[in-house]
Amino acid sequence: MLRLTGFAIAAILALPVWGADAVVVLPFFNLSKSKNLDWIGESLAETLVEALAAEGIAVVPQEIRDEVLRDLSVRRYALLTRASVMEIAVNANAGLVLYGEFEVTPAAGAVASKGSIRLAGRFLDVHRVRRGPEFNFTGALEDLSSLQTGIAWQSVKWLAPALPASEEEFRRAHAPVRLDALENYIRGLLATTPDQKHRLFATAARLEPAFSQPCFQLGRINFIARNYAAAAGWFQKVAPADIHYREALFFLGLSRYHSGDYKASSAVMRKVAALVPLPEVLNNLGAAILRSGEEGAMEAFTKAVETDPAEPIYRFNLGYALWRRAEYEQAVESLRASLERNPDDETATMLLGYCLKKQPARPGDPRMEGLERMKAEYNESAWLMLKSMLAPKN
Repeated sequence: MLRLTGFAIAAILALPVWGADAVVVLPFFNLSKSKNLDWIGESLAETLVEALAAEGIAVVPQEIRDEVLRDLSVRRYALLTRASVMEIAVNANAGLVLYGEFEVTPAAGAVASKGSIRLAGRFLDVHRVRRGPEFNFTGALEDLSSLQTGIAWQSVKWLAPALPASEEEFRRAHAPVRLDALENYIRGLLATTPDQKHRLFATAARLEPAFSQPCFQLGRINFIARNYAAAAGWFQKVAPADIHYREALFFLGLSRYHSGDYKASSAVMRKVAALVPLPEVLNNLGAAILRSGEEGAMEAFTKAVETDPAEPIYRFNLGYALWRRAEYEQAVESLRASLERNPDDETATMLLGYCLKKQPARPGDPRMEGLERMKAEYNESAWLMLKSMLAPKN
């Protein structure tokens, strides 16, 4: 397992999660006559982003890409010139662009098929101003998921030829999804209201129960709505091969915590911390342990502070845990550090007063119990980038 110092993790957290060698993936251009098929262009981009990121390849976040498209007034799914593609890459601070087009040919006559589709994807090296390889696939529209995986596999092998996985193994990790489930999922990503998103994601999950991505999205929707039991149920269905698996575990641990099942929360957070020892994970692990009465809260809070010393929540939780152990001098130091970053924190001020007076915690006093604070922001992108930077080069 990759072992890193808190300093190394903190350093990378201060950097952008992509760099000049990253890939920006554009929605594929729709050469078909029907705009109702635009979702396929988004599906191709979504599949490729997830596949590349899952292999540790630096990818420009989609929200940054979309912001660049808006700033440049670029119409999605429209055929772009090479100059426009390069301009997008430069504004997204990417060294490579992965883009392409698709065309659907409707089936002739009264046949069961929905028609055929032709996909073409290609790379553009912005630094050297030259084209990379082009990948072409043709097949039945019903096989869109498998065809997308084909382009993803070719892209991954070109970008990271030293990867040991075979195409068969890669395809096993990216099982095909039926067309209607895939369409509902992508339309859910594009929907603008929570109700629309929930309906489309739920339909996708019902049509393809093993389809992991809509389960993650449904978990997030329920978590935001504070339906923690429902959220936990969806997060548990996210498959280990899914790029969102570790994030799903993180929010599963939070859902368990907010549901009052602190031991289950700490068990999940321990699992996440073993995979991605990010400060927010370590902080939440400490909070869940503190609530469950288990051992190890101090160690988790200390590691969170060492990893990200600037975050006041981590300083507060460490000070709170130290105060509960009657380690007043150390608690004062930690709470003062928290207040330096957040001077208006009344609870931290109250605890600092207790520590200066060496006033111990009183069991059963609601003003003194359950004060630990959770972090609901999850930044795995920085961790994946760090792993990629420190991985042995072949």
